[in-house]
Amino acid sequence: MSYINPTFRHPELAVNDLGYTKADYEGSLSTLCAGCGHDSISGAIVKAVHEMSIEPHKIAKISGIGCSSKTPNYFLGKSHGFNSVHGRMPSVATGANMANRDLIYLAVSGDGDTASIGLGQFTHAIRRNLNMVYIVMNNGCYGLTKGQDSATADEGSRSKKGDPNPFTAIDLCATALQIGAGFVARSFSGDREQLVPLIKAAITHQGFALIDVISPCVTFNNTEASTKSYEFVRAHSEATGTLDFVPMRQEITASYHPGTSNEVTMHDGSVIHLHKLTEGLDPFDRASAMNVIEQHRQQGQILTGLIFMDRDSRDLHEALDTVTRPLNQLGPEDLCPGSKVLENINASLR
Repeated sequence: MSYINPTFRHPELAVNDLGYTKADYEGSLSTLCAGCGHDSISGAIVKAVHEMSIEPHKIAKISGIGCSSKTPNYFLGKSHGFNSVHGRMPSVATGANMANRDLIYLAVSGDGDTASIGLGQFTHAIRRNLNMVYIVMNNGCYGLTKGQDSATADEGSRSKKGDPNPFTAIDLCATALQIGAGFVARSFSGDREQLVPLIKAAITHQGFALIDVISPCVTFNNTEASTKSYEFVRAHSEATGTLDFVPMRQEITASYHPGTSNEVTMHDGSVIHLHKLTEGLDPFDRASAMNVIEQHRQQGQILTGLIFMDRDSRDLHEALDTVTRPLNQLGPEDLCPGSKVLENINASLR
């Protein structure tokens, strides 16, 4: 059996501004279970990056360990990639980002990889405001090791083979908000219309951008008693509102009633339109976002969409005032500026 996509494509496939078709952003064939929500997320990533006309070599995709962390093999096959150790992906992303700030860092992780063994790394990437997109494919279980509950499994939720989960779930969006994340969103793998513009917005955000995507595990955690199942999410989700992403090269148009929308200009000049926001939610106020998440949790509802965004976000490079050029482009004169500079440094410390 071959896991390589066929090279033949319809000759009339749509091309983006770079002349690439969507096939140029795909990877190998998926080996995940048929119907896995992770494959839908991979498809949303391909669609978002293709429509944004980003050159594949400008992206670095990084993952940890788990079903979710296999997915970078299934999208952006012509991009840079690194599959790291379980829970340690943020450290690898930090090192790569500090060495080359010119790349777009697209990190993919799972609820086990992020909320259990990698929770400490996850929180420090947030507090440092590392410029990266962090997508969590959240299915509430360990799919590679027969479906044990993960740290994001809701209390009382029951997987295919387990008893009701007795522990309180870690809400990754609420955790990220409390630590200081500048972009927080939640979506559902079965809602591509919502997920694609969220990915586009996260890519253009300057700083750490979290998208927690509920992604049902069809093998171990897609039962009626699971709060991460397709049926439960469809019946209990409420969106903050509809979202449009408008690239800066396009004329900005939108149809909405005055007073029901917010318009946000991103760092690169692109624009996000938020339509008909959930009552009580101010997506630019951290306390408001945390309150609305808690209100929906108490009601047994899953809040999706853009939850919070800091319009004045300063990423790690800006905070540390690092060199603007990638480290591999620095020459000997930059790295070894001479004894005079060293003497000045020593003098400043006396």
